[in-house]
Amino acid sequence: MEKRLSIMVSAGEASGDQHAAHALTALKNQGVEFDAFGMGAGELEAVGTTIHVDCRELAVIGLIEVLKNLPALYKRLHFLVRLIKKQKPDLIVLVDYPEFNLKLAWWVRKLNIPILFYISPQVWAWRTKRVKKIAKRIDHMAVIFPFEVDFYQGAGVPVSYVGHPLIDSAHCNWNQREAQQQLNLTPEGYLVALLPGSRNGELHRNLPVMLRGAKALRHSIPTVQFVIPCAASLDQAAVKALVDEAGLPVSLIAGNICPVLRASDAALTASGTATLETALMGTPMAIVYRMNNLTYKIMSRMIKIDHIGLVNIVAKRRIVQEFVQDNATESALSKELHRLLTDTAYRQQMQQDLAEVKVTMGDGGASNNVATLIRQLTIKP
Repeated sequence: MEKRLSIMVSAGEASGDQHAAHALTALKNQGVEFDAFGMGAGELEAVGTTIHVDCRELAVIGLIEVLKNLPALYKRLHFLVRLIKKQKPDLIVLVDYPEFNLKLAWWVRKLNIPILFYISPQVWAWRTKRVKKIAKRIDHMAVIFPFEVDFYQGAGVPVSYVGHPLIDSAHCNWNQREAQQQLNLTPEGYLVALLPGSRNGELHRNLPVMLRGAKALRHSIPTVQFVIPCAASLDQAAVKALVDEAGLPVSLIAGNICPVLRASDAALTASGTATLETALMGTPMAIVYRMNNLTYKIMSRMIKIDHIGLVNIVAKRRIVQEFVQDNATESALSKELHRLLTDTAYRQQMQQDLAEVKVTMGDGGASNNVATLIRQLTIKP
């Protein structure tokens, strides 16, 4: 019988919290007994993880925002380092959130505790030289896109393609009408989902322009209605305040976004994991993203790829329109939404392209594959 493991988990945002929780659940289903502790939020806590640092307190994005929050970030970082030294776990699992987690890996590397990094930093998109640091700081990289394997192998980093976790979770058994009924949505015409992001900083930058674009759309399609699936990591009161300020009737739905996407005819989504989730649900979309102006100027010089939307990156071509920074205007968003809703040929072509992205993403099984990696890394020779 395998001994009871001690696992330290560091997940810095809502998606990482979810993916880590699913991996631990899969590990339990494989018959492994363990205790888990570290940084996360509600999903990890729900599967029995002792949360010492609530990642919702650190949900910031962008270079400038990170700099402003450095004291808080370093306070939590060093707290976790002390905790790891005290608890001496059998394995450290770092999930996404690379700026924080790679620093944590550096601080604890000399403890000779195996380190698994799940969900690769996007080093293939910008700051590619970071891969050298990664090679020195971790024992194994679990990647979620097939093209990442060659990149890490070329740098000498032990790597496994585990599949994308969304393949297993992004589904809904209802058809559109059933989803609308289950969510108590009764649209007279089209229904559009607004997904501003899972961080409060993203919310305040993306949602106002989304709402203005939505309001402009109603001039041409008066019966169109809108819905926001609210991530647990968001300040719900802030979402409601922004909606009230816009003076636009919007339904707010808590919980899994997949039923909302199934219920919707189209979506405006912030760049990030949500674009893949929307693609896997087959919902036509446009990508919207705004950030701090200085952050944008710096990032735009560093990014080495042609697209920012993961759905376009996976497709290796622009299949979904991206409205970034100054190009994210209410008129541009309104015009694109109108086309998504009323141009049948355009809509059908996008749905076909999104179906191809789903095929490219593979068969899934990420959580179970990560659980297997955890077992392999904790087996003593």
